[in-house]
Amino acid sequence: MRFVIILLMLVAQLCHAAPPTFAPVTPGRQLVFPADFGAHPQFKTEWWYVTGWLKKPDGKPLGFQVTFFRSATGKGADNPSAFAARQLIIGHAALSDPARGKLAHTQRSAREGFNLAYSRVGGTDIRLDDWRMVRAADGSYQVSISSPELTVKLTLIPTQPLLLQGVRGYSRKGPDPANASYYYSEPHLKVSGSAGQGKAAPEVVEGTAWLDHEWSSQALDPKAAGWDWVGANLADGSALMAFQIRGRQGGKLWAHATLRDAQGNITQFEPGQVSFTPQAQWRSPRTNAVYPVAQSVVTGAIRWQITPLQQDQELDSRRSTGFIYWEGAVNIRRDGVQAGHGYLELVGYASPMTL
Repeated sequence: MRFVIILLMLVAQLCHAAPPTFAPVTPGRQLVFPADFGAHPQFKTEWWYVTGWLKKPDGKPLGFQVTFFRSATGKGADNPSAFAARQLIIGHAALSDPARGKLAHTQRSAREGFNLAYSRVGGTDIRLDDWRMVRAADGSYQVSISSPELTVKLTLIPTQPLLLQGVRGYSRKGPDPANASYYYSEPHLKVSGSAGQGKAAPEVVEGTAWLDHEWSSQALDPKAAGWDWVGANLADGSALMAFQIRGRQGGKLWAHATLRDAQGNITQFEPGQVSFTPQAQWRSPRTNAVYPVAQSVVTGAIRWQITPLQQDQELDSRRSTGFIYWEGAVNIRRDGVQAGHGYLELVGYASPMTL
């Protein structure tokens, strides 16, 4: 009986314990490099996200995505055990080949520790067993993924300056200024290396990529259901990023876009200047989710037409992050004229999204 009473007292204490406190995102903070290339463990959620278009030896296109997530659990801060799950490291990777008809994708997750899973502070250095993403002093990245589903080994070399999103890296995600992230991009990375699916030998590839690094503690408004996002490397050297946050009752809660032209001039588009309009939908035969895989995106006076490399680019990550999303290689046209390539991310269509 005494044991039961003590147990009930402990449960009551846990139920009334204060929720974990994470660092807020506030305007005015100056991003500092190279430190901000690294992890920010005092914030709840963080990701390093690389997407791109590759060319295979036969000249045909191949899309790729590699994402590493860091998630603070808010637990174990006072626990000296090396097994305490203070931080989680999660990895996603996918290849999009129209010859296959759908994504080849893989996922992995682990608690940080034992030098087997980590995201280092001070510079980009992420490990998840033998999966790696490392930034060298010259700014180049080495990315390697190996699994039964796919293999990727790539070198990414910067050709342009960093692109700070929002206001000097402070990126609003809703009407409440607290719904925000720190966010920068590296467009037009030059890519070389190898990639392959299944048991087939990896092929030599080359192309261009886009890297996002974003961290926050409260990015989404509670009324948000998900988002549509596009990042595009344009043929003239320009770079486009646009997103909208969708509400649970439908409609747009927030939106923003950044366009940097070939001369380096940056235009920021406010929520009223950005819109996403579906042009074609695709229904997943596995999850029954319906995705607007072709869209018309307006940024100010410019209209962008987005069409997928292939329709089935759905990624089921319920074994790691717990949600299903569409992440796909897309063609970009500007006012009807071919303009470049990018990636489109559609989140919250299978079920409302929470971070």
